[in-house]
Amino acid sequence: MDPSIPHPLEIERRFLVYDASFLAGRRGRLLVQGYVCRDPERTVRLRLETDEEGRERGWLTMKGATRLVEGACVRREWEVELPPTQVRAGLEICLPTLLEKTRHTVEHAGRRWDVDVFHGACQGLILAEVELARPDEAVDLPPWLGTEIGADPRYANAVLSLHPRQG
Repeated sequence: MDPSIPHPLEIERRFLVYDASFLAGRRGRLLVQGYVCRDPERTVRLRLETDEEGRERGWLTMKGATRLVEGACVRREWEVELPPTQVRAGLEICLPTLLEKTRHTVEHAGRRWDVDVFHGACQGLILAEVELARPDEAVDLPPWLGTEIGADPRYANAVLSLHPRQG
């Protein structure tokens, strides 16, 4: 491995959302994602995002194994943007099932939260996550959060695509 090439870490905390009334009137971005690999040691995902104006962007993302550190999920992440036409073609051959969700970006106490409202096989499931700079970083939790699920592998997106859960 070339030490000059950075291996960015994704550090986040994830929660169920029990009261989604704060999302009323928000539009969000539609995300469709499929998995090429769902191995516990690594996942490979394609994602197509459509924003509120109908513009599309696509990504190929690889993530390493998740470790729980100080209550936060920590893993290596590598991502590259791809043309939406290539992502749509790749989604056609991904492992079943594609995940569909609307992502809302919500500010709380100076932090950006991603709140995902799932559709399709996971209809009604609502999850929120916040990215951190370090695992022990203090976070002011919004009142609409429920149970923290970072340690529960059943709520990993790759697992949800294989074993859907509804809200």
